[in-house]
Amino acid sequence: MKLIRKKPARPQVALLIESSRAYGRGLLQGIARYVREHESWSIFHQERRASDPPPAWLKGWRGDGIIARIEDQRLATAIRGLGVPAVDVRGLLLNLGLPLIETDDEAVIRLASEHLLERGFRQFAFCGFPGANYSDTRCRYFMQRIEEAGFDCHVYAPPIRLKSKASFDQEQHGLIYEADVARWIAGLPKPIGLLACNDIRGQQALNVCRQIGVAVPDEVAVLGVDNDEVLCELADPPLSSVIPNTERIGYEAAAFLDRMMAGQPAPALSLFIPPLGIATRRSTEVLAIDDRHVAAAIRFIREHACEGIGVPDILGVIPLSRSVLERRFATLVGRAPKAEILRVQMQRAKELLAATDFPLNVIAEKAGFKHPEYLSAIFKKKTGVTPGRYRASAATRSK
Repeated sequence: MKLIRKKPARPQVALLIESSRAYGRGLLQGIARYVREHESWSIFHQERRASDPPPAWLKGWRGDGIIARIEDQRLATAIRGLGVPAVDVRGLLLNLGLPLIETDDEAVIRLASEHLLERGFRQFAFCGFPGANYSDTRCRYFMQRIEEAGFDCHVYAPPIRLKSKASFDQEQHGLIYEADVARWIAGLPKPIGLLACNDIRGQQALNVCRQIGVAVPDEVAVLGVDNDEVLCELADPPLSSVIPNTERIGYEAAAFLDRMMAGQPAPALSLFIPPLGIATRRSTEVLAIDDRHVAAAIRFIREHACEGIGVPDILGVIPLSRSVLERRFATLVGRAPKAEILRVQMQRAKELLAATDFPLNVIAEKAGFKHPEYLSAIFKKKTGVTPGRYRASAATRSK
């Protein structure tokens, strides 16, 4: 008689992740992709907000693992009490003793500052929710990057600060002071590039600008973080935003948990995932340069650099001689038009290396390089690493 092996029971996994925002939904999509590609789990998940207390069912739950955005000590204590493998995808509370996978905020700010600097701004501001850990971290990195570029950064400070560490509390508290944000924006020097800590604050900044008659993006260009597409498209004008790789964060968190549930030790290091890029919308579609010909040249480069253009193509649409264009360009931008073309091409190549599995010849074509060999050589010269090493670093970057 042939014995039929009984299939092992599916692992039971609880997902304590809010689905009310695009960030949380992206995490859930990444987890779902991992589960589809591997052995199925029995998933326990219900609609929740980041500020909600631990669900009542968690106390008596008898499962195998948890992935959570741990917002406060109540949830941390409840998860510890279960004694099952768990992964944090929030990073608010320190020394939890759990593996952490989160967005690389330093990389977020690097992209954001470059985005505003590229548009010719020489004055900068940061509008956050002081006291929220992600906002304070992004503010610190942004100030550092702007100071390294040789400029000052104006930082919004609310009239009253909460003592709560909970981000939801800080956000709700901060949104109350819209009139104070309006006063602050009205008093900023202009034109100015403003980075908001997230899309919620970015949308509020745009609302305020409209109310007080400040032109966006000509006087104030506003950039958000998280790329909540619904929120960004509802904003007036639509809000540009840094795109976090939330799906990959969720996928990697599921992979961590799967190994832990199989009896392997928890990873010792936190893993910080770089963003995918920037979704440019009308709130930052501006060049803060008084010289209209140079501004037009920069706009043309930004729109066509990855089509393999050269300086003669720019001269075809700008009524200046090459020598005059190059002199004005160097004075206002700090580099030659040819160098600006290469900078835009390199940035596109980096984005494709980090976010796709395209082979080098495809990336070269999409970034405007005629030959992958030239891309490889110039990439190594400019960055100090090969494209392959850059891709591997982007995939495994950890702290």
